[in-house]
Amino acid sequence: MGVPDSRPVADFLPTISIKAKDLAAEMTGLNVQTKDLKGETKIEKEHIDNNLAVRNMLTQRGIVPENLPPAEGVKKLQRKLDRDEKKLLKGGKKKK
Repeated sequence: MGVPDSRPVADFLPTISIKAKDLAAEMTGLNVQTKDLKGETKIEKEHIDNNLAVRNMLTQRGIVPENLPPAEGVKKLQRKLDRDEKKLLKGGKKKK
């Protein structure tokens, strides 16, 4: 993805990848409760199975996560938000 070694890959994940990981995690949490899963091995297997199921759904729809372009870095987005906020604050002041 062209992520610098010093930065976490998660800072550059496309939104769909974040949502997919979130869905798999929610599925795991629900299934741990409804299936009354206990123990690291069973919960880990459930988590892996859910991630694979979500990935399979994405790839069946033509979305291959590793082929997606990286999202704009979190730090870059934060700088942009900070600049926009400053512009809004300056524009909101009335001159007399």
